[in-house]
Amino acid sequence: QVQLVESGGGLVQAGDSLRLSCAASGLTFNGFVMGWFRQAPGKERTFVAAVSWLNSITYYADSVKGRFTISRDNAKNAVYLQMDSLKSDDTAVYYCAADLRFRGYSSSPGEYEYWGQGTQVTVSS
Repeated sequence: QVQLVESGGGLVQAGDSLRLSCAASGLTFNGFVMGWFRQAPGKERTFVAAVSWLNSITYYADSVKGRFTISRDNAKNAVYLQMDSLKSDDTAVYYCAADLRFRGYSSSPGEYEYWGQGTQVTVSS
């Protein structure tokens, strides 16, 4: 049984930092692109960042480029999202997701096979 469990969300002020973690179990971690998505109330789920399993190549949405950093630790079956210079627009539920993909990445939620339950990030201005 595949499980993705996010942690690290919370309430912070604009300009602060947070680090989200996602622990994966029940899958062969190598071979999966790991992604972070977010969903604000009343809005669609959107791509935030992804990291490939080979060489840990990273990809970012334009809205977070330069502020967020995604990384993975294949030995620990974990993926992280370091979020700096947070803005009120970053407020959302953040989801970890896994996509079995050899090359590249996808920014489409429909391409990801497994999802975590989400963790709330609230940024007050």
